[in-house]
Amino acid sequence: MRNLDDSVIARLKAQARQNERSLEGEIRHVLKREVSGPRRAAEFFARADELAATTTGTRQTDSAALIREDRAR
Repeated sequence: MRNLDDSVIARLKAQARQNERSLEGEIRHVLKREVSGPRRAAEFFARADELAATTTGTRQTDSAALIREDRAR
C-alpha cells in the first residue's frame, strides 16, 4: 500500500503477526471484511469519502493509475 501513515502500517503489521498472515494478506482480509458485510455500496463509498476528508489538503492517489502501474511490472 502506498501513501499510508507509518502508524497505520505498523498497526497493520502487528495485526498481521497476531493473525499469522503477511501484511498483504492482512490488508486483503481487512478490505474483504469491510466490503463483504451487510453494508451497501453507498454506505461504503460514504465512509470512504469521510476517510478521504480526514486528509484534506493531501493529494489523493488515483487507484486506477496505481493498478495500471502495478500491472505494468
